[in-house]
Amino acid sequence: MSKVFDENIVQQVVDELHVADLENATIGDVLLVAQRLQEKTGIPFIRMDQGSPGLPANKIGIEAEKKALEAGVGSQYPAAAGVPEVKEQASRFVKAFIDVDITPRSCIPTVGSVASSYGAFIACTQCTPGKDKVLFIDPGFPIQKSQLRVIGAKWEQFDIYQFRGEKLRDKLEEYMKTGEIAAIVYSNPNNPAWICLEDSELQIIGELATRYDVVVLEDLAYFLMDFRTDFRTPWQPPYPPTVARYTDNYILMLSSSKIFSYAGQRMAVMCVSDKLYERHFPALAERYQDSGIFGQTLVASILYMITSGCTATTQYAYAEMMRASVDGELDFCADTQEYARRAEKMKEIFCANGFHVVYDRDVTQKVGDGFFFTIGYPGLSGGALLRQLLYYGISSIALGTTGSLQEGVRACTSRMTEDMFPLLEERAKAFHADHNQSQNIK
Repeated sequence: MSKVFDENIVQQVVDELHVADLENATIGDVLLVAQRLQEKTGIPFIRMDQGSPGLPANKIGIEAEKKALEAGVGSQYPAAAGVPEVKEQASRFVKAFIDVDITPRSCIPTVGSVASSYGAFIACTQCTPGKDKVLFIDPGFPIQKSQLRVIGAKWEQFDIYQFRGEKLRDKLEEYMKTGEIAAIVYSNPNNPAWICLEDSELQIIGELATRYDVVVLEDLAYFLMDFRTDFRTPWQPPYPPTVARYTDNYILMLSSSKIFSYAGQRMAVMCVSDKLYERHFPALAERYQDSGIFGQTLVASILYMITSGCTATTQYAYAEMMRASVDGELDFCADTQEYARRAEKMKEIFCANGFHVVYDRDVTQKVGDGFFFTIGYPGLSGGALLRQLLYYGISSIALGTTGSLQEGVRACTSRMTEDMFPLLEERAKAFHADHNQSQNIK
């Protein structure tokens, strides 16, 4: 077996879809190219591009949402701040699984974490005149930079690859001492690299956030999916590391999409520290002609303008899934651990065929297995590898599009089913046979 798709067919599809630069294509563009190639040829793709859940939606949420709809909540607008049930359960969930105290008032439902970060970016960059940039600890989620383009905000970024551990302190301070940084954002575990910031690194971030009065946006989309440590038991240690232990300037973003495979319903909560929620900012009061209280402005003057609240029934679904988890009736980690099993097998196949894991270590241990991982191949840039993998029926995204300076691609495990592993192995072997041969010729 050699290439699955002729280069000319791939280029025809790229031209048909008006993809300007395949090697730096967005997730959406790669997704469309893979779908179109599959439609044209009938040949199945190994889909490693989009990070969409690959497990069934949680039944507890489905039943709770049905019950809420049947009870008639669909006839009324939900409160902008959220229904009391979801706020109460979010507060309990954070205490049970992170051991952090946040009042229900400060737990705000949003239409997915995309809306959380969008609202937070607006609020944070408008709190203090002159402090209007967001700092990205990359690699990260490309959509968040696109959000800043929409609102006309500025940002800085750096690839954490060379700045793990104590090295992170000087690198962060390099940006923060300018006085222009309003917020720092990262995901933990990380999308796309699956690295996890360790407790010592989060302490550094928290201490500097307090010193320079910067808000930390901690994206917990893959909550408790660092399976190297068992965090699944509510109300009992060990608890996952979080910046919330080291500063009062934080917002935790907790999405239902991956935790409960509830992506289609677009539901998350942003958990704002109580002290940040209550802070008064004169610039916000002047701009919005409101109280200038951070949390109130965020809810009523910003988030409400974006989505006018969240679907009421979905709030009840999320509330019930969190309640069941906190009360020990639902072990969501038992479900999501399937991603780690898939990642381990996929890595084995790729590494046996000349590939290597790009982001392979945290500070003190080897990177874990989970929803994402990163791979590179000798002699190929990330963009070139993306293109070459397409010829072999494997779709991915180049790390360069995530703010990474390393050469490679992101691989998502969510769409990998058991029957596809033999096909992946066959295609990875063909890829290595062709590319290893060409390297030897050179």
